[in-house]
Amino acid sequence: MTTRLYTHPIFLEHITPPGHPERPDRLRAIERVLDDEAFAALDRVKAPEGDEATILYAHPADFVARVRAAIPDEGIARIDADTTASPKSWQAVITAIGAANAAVDDVFTGRADNVFVAARPPGHHAEKTTAMGFCFFNTAAIAARYAQKKHGAERVAVVDWDVHHGNGTQDIFWDDPSVLYCSTHQMPLYPGTGAKNETGAGNIVNAPLAPQTGSEVFRDAFLSRVLPALDNFAPDLIIISAGFDAHHRDPLAEINLTEDDFDWATGQLMQRATRHSGNRLVSLLEGGYDLQGLAFSVAAHVGRLMKG
Repeated sequence: MTTRLYTHPIFLEHITPPGHPERPDRLRAIERVLDDEAFAALDRVKAPEGDEATILYAHPADFVARVRAAIPDEGIARIDADTTASPKSWQAVITAIGAANAAVDDVFTGRADNVFVAARPPGHHAEKTTAMGFCFFNTAAIAARYAQKKHGAERVAVVDWDVHHGNGTQDIFWDDPSVLYCSTHQMPLYPGTGAKNETGAGNIVNAPLAPQTGSEVFRDAFLSRVLPALDNFAPDLIIISAGFDAHHRDPLAEINLTEDDFDWATGQLMQRATRHSGNRLVSLLEGGYDLQGLAFSVAAHVGRLMKG
């Protein structure tokens, strides 16, 4: 398997307040673990700046203008209770979108079998017209629409294993049967969405997990709900909203997964990508706030992408 990694120094320049869990050190921890010789074969590419017009694939123009206007010239500006912006945040956001769209290009043109995008800020909480939960724009949703518009993908699946429900992705694709959204997440927990009966146009599959859930229940949710939905949908592309905050060390939730669970889940999705999608799989970093748990989980995830 050819696995490509996109990242960029600009992602370190999206500055959050002291003590904020979504901080630049997250990417530094990932960079350190992927510097190991075990990842020597990883195809490392500097993330390109994105086309701002592609944001409109998932968000209206007036909302995009409001977010851009909120970026401060200096210091830190608050977007909502959890989400802040600093002077380089816009460039970081645009580069994250550029990396995700470039990853879609790579898997459709054969430059890579799969791609991991190590970017920040994350995106899956951003609804059509609301920035929230550390997220400005919904990178996964933009990438899914980009695959449809640029590469003619008829069906795109977004699988979200972040411990927090991706309310934004669900909101954007709620009534769109051309996109399947599957999520495992702790419930109750922020943002309060993601019940099993939230099914959209039959294209939303939520598998909420109770606090203190461990590997067995998580894997059963995958086997009983997520994977059958993928097989029935037969996507042309699988996008992973790869949050690693369901790790047992994470301070923001109470799910007790280990890095082996992320290895296993990655392998299961790769099997479906082989079966349905010509191996096309793009993984986008979302959450993960304990630096050790994040680093070990990303290493397991990327290692599995490389092994095939």
